[in-house]
Amino acid sequence: MPTIRFQTQDGPRKVFISWKVILTAVGVLAVLFVFNTSFYSVEAGEVGVIQRFGKYVRKTGSGLHFKLPWGIEKVSKVNVEYRYKEEFGFHTVQAGITSRFETAHQSEFEKTSLMLTGDLNSAVVEWSVQYNIKDPRSYLFNVRNPERTLRDMCESIMREIVGDRSVTEVLTMGREEINVAVRDQLQGVLDAYESGIKITQVICQNVLPPRDVKSSFDEVNTAQQEMSKIENQARAEFNRVIPKARGNAQKMINEAEGYKQQRINRAAGDVARFRSILTEYQKAPEITRQRIYLETMAKILPKIKHKVVIDEDARSILPLLELGNGGKSK
Repeated sequence: MPTIRFQTQDGPRKVFISWKVILTAVGVLAVLFVFNTSFYSVEAGEVGVIQRFGKYVRKTGSGLHFKLPWGIEKVSKVNVEYRYKEEFGFHTVQAGITSRFETAHQSEFEKTSLMLTGDLNSAVVEWSVQYNIKDPRSYLFNVRNPERTLRDMCESIMREIVGDRSVTEVLTMGREEINVAVRDQLQGVLDAYESGIKITQVICQNVLPPRDVKSSFDEVNTAQQEMSKIENQARAEFNRVIPKARGNAQKMINEAEGYKQQRINRAAGDVARFRSILTEYQKAPEITRQRIYLETMAKILPKIKHKVVIDEDARSILPLLELGNGGKSK
């Protein structure tokens, strides 16, 4: 029978333990171990992935579940509702209403965020990627290191897309386009790898010129803004003067065309009138000459102030002239 010796104040003592007690204790420990390794719980939003001797066998949802003990089956829990986040070029030190970040200018993150644009300029791009796990099985077994793989692919794709654009696009209006392009292209590569990851959002946190050339870049930017201002002023002056000059030119052309048409019409009318007179003249020459004479005199006589009418048989006009009144006749 097994014995246990221990020292007391009265001297050494022996305690005898029966085999039955030992077997009972071993049985209780075995039951506890089996219970501890057989039952597991999956929290809300998680999925349990069960492996039997390393091979995938099934998935389980939230709640209390049973699996084979003694390491025969192993459970891996994956949160499929949590939105994961990877940061590039910066690190969130403290998140909250007033977040605090460690940026590329403050640490070794600059190696990740410093990029070359399509016009051979440099830009510091700080961005983040948010994603969910849509397939726990693929996430656990198809890619050896999903987080590292995601970071490497995202950095490669961002550099490719930034490299196709000018530094002005990257720094200003092209951010949203870059976000969408990176998200779509990254999702395509992850799906090809069957990674089980779904990209929900890509955000360019901050885009700045490199620290060493920031002052020069600001000067160039100021000069470009001044150039744009002058161009806009010149365009406004152009739009004010040129349309007016074109309008005046068109007005002169229209007036000339009108005058030309007027002269043509008048000449055509004169020709028609002359021809009609010629026709009548040829019919009755004496009458036509007399009519022309009378019409001509009707136009001339009203313009003469002093008129003297004499008989065609008169031999002298002296009696009709007032020689004593300065030689003026009435």
